[in-house]
Amino acid sequence: MENQPPSTAGAIAARVTQGATSAVETVRESLAAVDGIAHLRAFVEVWPEAALECAARVDVALAQGHPLPLAGVPLAVKATEGVGSHQARRLVAAGAVPIGATSVPGPGTPWKTWGNTDDGPTLNPWNTERVPGGSSAGSAVAVATGAVPLATASDGAGSTRIPAAWCGVIGYKPTTGLLPARDRAGLTVGGPIARTVGDVELYRSAVLGGRPVAAPPRIRVAWSPTLGFNDPEPEVVALAERALWRWARSRGVTVTRSEIALTDPTSTWLARRERGSGTGPASVGQRDLSALDGLLHSVDLLATPTTPNRAHPHSGPGDVMSVGFTWLFNLTGHPALSLPAGLTEDGLPVGLHLVARHHEDALLLAAARDAEPALARALGDGGHAPEM
Repeated sequence: MENQPPSTAGAIAARVTQGATSAVETVRESLAAVDGIAHLRAFVEVWPEAALECAARVDVALAQGHPLPLAGVPLAVKATEGVGSHQARRLVAAGAVPIGATSVPGPGTPWKTWGNTDDGPTLNPWNTERVPGGSSAGSAVAVATGAVPLATASDGAGSTRIPAAWCGVIGYKPTTGLLPARDRAGLTVGGPIARTVGDVELYRSAVLGGRPVAAPPRIRVAWSPTLGFNDPEPEVVALAERALWRWARSRGVTVTRSEIALTDPTSTWLARRERGSGTGPASVGQRDLSALDGLLHSVDLLATPTTPNRAHPHSGPGDVMSVGFTWLFNLTGHPALSLPAGLTEDGLPVGLHLVARHHEDALLLAAARDAEPALARALGDGGHAPEM
């Protein structure tokens, strides 16, 4: 395949709306691309007939003058959600076309940073001997390879952001409460995996009704390499911090190193999941909440590595908690996003994790859009996974 970036959801929708191509033809091309990455096992089901019928309805609706902001955009849906989730229904109503269900972890391991299919585990397109992350494993692979520009995901401990980081794409967890919870504990929230911030903003407009805003004239970011309790790989930290400073130098962003020392949320997260309810004792201690609130009211964003580790082998992560930087914010409900930050020496993507104040999702995405040009070359000339 030629070394050029795949089309974005926005570009596809514009071409279909303008009549430069049809939704049916676009979906045919996507189905062929899905077939081309079958060896990576991103999908547990592909729906060619249903997808082409849906695309034909999109073409008819456009001919009748109905505006569809995601006209003809091929959409992969996380298998545990399917097309019935709130976010999938909203995306389809905006013109997106579901083409298949993506892999999630199977039973048998306590860690969920992998994907399972009848043909075997889902493979990371950057290195097939590594996992793609999870639990939204197949969604990240489908987007990273260009088979689709947009996929649904869900995030209860980092399940959108971790696979996005390890596959070199973008994963967004909205403020908790903006979407119906996907679990009784109220930890899991839907969200998209995409290749560009613009496509994430299209998702937000279609699903949450939000509009893009301009970034502040001078964005203030607090950088924490550990949050006070992680012991991350030095190379992962260095890549994320280097990406942050690349953005800072190019856009005049103010970066300060935070000494925030929060409590490891492992026992709290597990207890809340076991309790199966978001009610009851506070999920996070008041000291930690006060520290977070104080920090996020002195700056616009908190930045960390997305994960403490790089994508691990299929045998497992060992003792490392891959959710170390992410699951705290499922407990607190803050909006968070992972951006591609670069490649390790052994060619594996890592992410830069940005966290904003509650309900300041628009600011989070505006800042990510501001950072995107500075980080665009982080994954090399092609900007996409090599296994295509």
